[in-house]
Amino acid sequence: MYKIYIVEDDRGIADGITTCLKTWGMEGRVVSDFMKVIEEIDEYEPHLIILDITLPYMGGFHWCQEIRKKSSVPIIFISSAADNMNIVMAVNMGADDFIAKPFDQSVLIAKVSALLRRTYDFSQSSSTVEVCGAVLNMNNNTLSYDGKEIDLARNEYKILLTLVQNKNKVVSREKLMEALWETDCYVDENTLTVNVGRLRKTLESIGLKDIIKTKFGVGYILED
Repeated sequence: MYKIYIVEDDRGIADGITTCLKTWGMEGRVVSDFMKVIEEIDEYEPHLIILDITLPYMGGFHWCQEIRKKSSVPIIFISSAADNMNIVMAVNMGADDFIAKPFDQSVLIAKVSALLRRTYDFSQSSSTVEVCGAVLNMNNNTLSYDGKEIDLARNEYKILLTLVQNKNKVVSREKLMEALWETDCYVDENTLTVNVGRLRKTLESIGLKDIIKTKFGVGYILED
């Protein structure tokens, strides 16, 4: 059973999400101490986190950053502050999706289910693929190069995998967005650009510099 950790200070919304998750065969746990979010995550080990932006003490962006320091667990932001700036900030912090309040519970369940399926179906594979002298492990979303290994965030992994699968071919921005979210509900040009930028910085951190080229007006290409 998939476990979902809910960081939401409106108890009515949080309980409604928990009930809905239970109906669909998933387990939901609501945060009990807003000062101990990381400790509760470590204890619960959720498969996915639903995170509000506006919270007591520390905001959702803070907790997203803290989570990403140690985990690539999928994160969905839910917030009534659904302007483009907050959406881009959420993605830049490492979130995987964003749902504006108020939302229909069927939309939430659809997004949660799709994200769980994409994340954990891929994790069942034990295969690896070589890219530019590095090894991408599709079992644990890691990349090894020159004796160093890094964990890739879900979106970084999906972008890199899509580019690797189309190595030496230009991949359109539309195809990358489809690979990331399988929807056009909230994706825009800025969110994709932010994600590609984050992946480039991650690759550079282990010595893989400039392997992703931009084809302006078209998309991106990974040249081996």
